[in-house]
Amino acid sequence: MALRDLIWMDPPVPTLRGRKVLITGAASGIGLATATAAARDGAELVMTDLHADKLDAAVAEIAGAGGEVLFHAAGDVSDYEWVRSFAREVDAEVGVMDVVMNVAGISVWGTVENLEHRHWRSMVDVNLMGPIHIIECFVPQMVRRGHGGQLVNVSSAAGLLAMPWHSAYSASKFGIRGVSEVLRFDLRRHRIGVSLVCPGAVATPLVNTVEIVGVDRNDPRVSKQIDNFHRVAASPEKAAAAIIKGVKKNRFLVYTSFDIRFGYWWARKFALPYEIVMRIANDRFAKLARISATAQGDASLTDTDVARGR
Repeated sequence: MALRDLIWMDPPVPTLRGRKVLITGAASGIGLATATAAARDGAELVMTDLHADKLDAAVAEIAGAGGEVLFHAAGDVSDYEWVRSFAREVDAEVGVMDVVMNVAGISVWGTVENLEHRHWRSMVDVNLMGPIHIIECFVPQMVRRGHGGQLVNVSSAAGLLAMPWHSAYSASKFGIRGVSEVLRFDLRRHRIGVSLVCPGAVATPLVNTVEIVGVDRNDPRVSKQIDNFHRVAASPEKAAAAIIKGVKKNRFLVYTSFDIRFGYWWARKFALPYEIVMRIANDRFAKLARISATAQGDASLTDTDVARGR
């Protein structure tokens, strides 16, 4: 075997035209933007999302623009039995996928003393076990068919770096990073490429709904920080373009913005400065939490409390 063959594999899916592409979380955000971009490139889509109404609207939007959606169904990827049933329907109606994209995900931030078990459990169930369920139920068919393909798993900057307050979220995102790292080599012999997408700030509906445990999102100072996030966030369309390019070029690490690419490189090359920056970032988050907690405490004072000098 030539050295080139050991270190490089030509892209198994150099074009999406005529390829069957499964996308989870396809009704909004990065998932919808990726589905739209893939359809524009000639992909034949299989779409799923937790929210039936939004999914129907997304399918109608793509079909109205001339895209082809072969099959769609709403369901919860964290429910293994549902994913098994969904996969059987897809196999029967559509056949084997060429590209499988795990985009669906949720987020919760918070410090360990504020996070509850349900927060940890939901992160692992949706962000880690959800993709694993999809992999279990769709990738073996690709292996048996023997025509190659591409698996795309969306992780996060929080799957590469120690982002403050992201312990529960990072548990799931580092987990899918590990799964992807192994499958990158395991699936190579079957000419199935693996892409791990690591978005930084992306302006999706998730930003406006993410629960920050122990922090009042309505506090003006917290809202200001969220607004700052929006100002530096990439658009879902930019993220989708990076994902499509990553598939066509069979890139393992796919970044949606330069800051995460640079940050990950910097963290690996300069361990001590990275640790210092992470400590500073964590201190700033802690300060924001104290400000928010103080504001909530002040708001909870009754007239009687005020009269008594509390």
